[in-house]
Amino acid sequence: MPPVPPMPTSPPPAPPDAWRAAAVALLNLSGLGLGYALLRRWVLMAACWVATAVLLLVALPADAAGVPGAALVGYAALLLAAALHGGVVGLRTRLSWPARAPLALLLGVLLLAVPTGGALWYQDAHDEAVEQALLDRLDKADHLVAASGSRSFTAAESDYRAALEVYRDLARHHSASRAARRVPDSLRTYYTTVGAAYGHQDYCGAVEPLKYLRTVPDTMPKGQLGALARWPDDRLATSLYECGAQHLTGGGTDWDARFGDLLNTFPRSAAATKVSPAVDAAVQRAENAVGGHDPCTAVERLRDLDTRIGGLSKSTGDADGTLAKAAARAGRSGDAGEYACGVDEYKKGDFDAAQKTMEQFVSDGRNDRNRARAQKIAIAAEVAQTLPKAGKQLPTTASGGSISVTVKNDSPHDITVLYTGPVTGSFTLKGCGDCKAYTLADTLMVGFKPCTDSGRHYPQRTISLPVGTTYFVHKPNGGSTATPASDTAKLRPGYIYTECAYTTQTLGSGY
Repeated sequence: MPPVPPMPTSPPPAPPDAWRAAAVALLNLSGLGLGYALLRRWVLMAACWVATAVLLLVALPADAAGVPGAALVGYAALLLAAALHGGVVGLRTRLSWPARAPLALLLGVLLLAVPTGGALWYQDAHDEAVEQALLDRLDKADHLVAASGSRSFTAAESDYRAALEVYRDLARHHSASRAARRVPDSLRTYYTTVGAAYGHQDYCGAVEPLKYLRTVPDTMPKGQLGALARWPDDRLATSLYECGAQHLTGGGTDWDARFGDLLNTFPRSAAATKVSPAVDAAVQRAENAVGGHDPCTAVERLRDLDTRIGGLSKSTGDADGTLAKAAARAGRSGDAGEYACGVDEYKKGDFDAAQKTMEQFVSDGRNDRNRARAQKIAIAAEVAQTLPKAGKQLPTTASGGSISVTVKNDSPHDITVLYTGPVTGSFTLKGCGDCKAYTLADTLMVGFKPCTDSGRHYPQRTISLPVGTTYFVHKPNGGSTATPASDTAKLRPGYIYTECAYTTQTLGSGY
């Protein structure tokens, strides 16, 4: 009996069937490994399920970030490999069910709806997640603006800029989103919050935020702001004027800068028309203050107004010349007020300042009606620095008197003789050519009397003075280091008086 052949280890391969191969490939594209299931390749089917489960774990729940690109590429490559491999295997392998390949192919086509529908659902979920993320960004920006409203603009500026960057990004790169449609409302709140100082009538505090808001249209998409683009203009013009006016009235130092900004930025605004009247009024107030209790401060104010208004006129064009006229008036009034300042300093006993002020006034105001008396006050102030009692009375322009006083110079130096009392004046005497400075021992000798050497010709001058006390100061000229000497003369009728100037280590005098 012939031997029985061994049983085959596996079924013989089926005849090639392209429809069957296509059906297995399509069924594997579903991501569920159903093609492998029909071929009874359970391990490979399980691998497809695991890959799909991993993708679902990565993708769900849907968020704005979406599925990582590497995961999508890897999963797509795996599906493609499963389809190709399933097609190759299915070409020669019979299906466990259904028996006909066309039916399996139809089932594969129908099951493609599973990944397709899942992808569409995921896309919708992802789009909604993106919308929510954008809305969250918008809400955070809105909250940042609201919180910044309670702080100063300087402290909150960086937060305002951060919020604006969010609005800009939403409007520019996500214009179709729900968040972008809310940006105009957020911007209206943004403007009113940043410019809130204006609503509180804090005009100086409103200037910088309003200037900042005028830069916003340069950074936002065109047409996004609408009327907001011009919202700060009138408010800024008003703030510049009001802030400048407050500082002008209150003695601030930057009012001219505020007015300059106003006139250069908004020259045709209603606020700009108020600048000239405001500076005219300031000049008038300073002029009136010259006659008040502190004329020196008023003079300083007029000088400052002259400088600042003049600078404002040059920097803004000053088409009608009103600012230049106001500056010139302030300058003239300051020059004229210098006399009142010097008188005030003299009366308060500040003789050094009074002397300098009156000498400057004489130098500057040669045609002023007070020039002659200012010269007298300057002399009296210099005398009073050595003899304070001389400054008790304000000198007049009176001159002459009934008593002769001769002043001689027994000094090798030229001297200036200053005197004040019922009358005030000064004159110079040349140095005595044959004279020399006395030693301290000479002045201590019994009978020491300068100006009594009959062999010398002493430079001298005789003046007429009224009865009363006259204060003399003799000061050396020509850079001499000798200090001024002084004398107080009580003049009485019926006497002839002589003043003698001489030099020791200091300049002495007698009569």
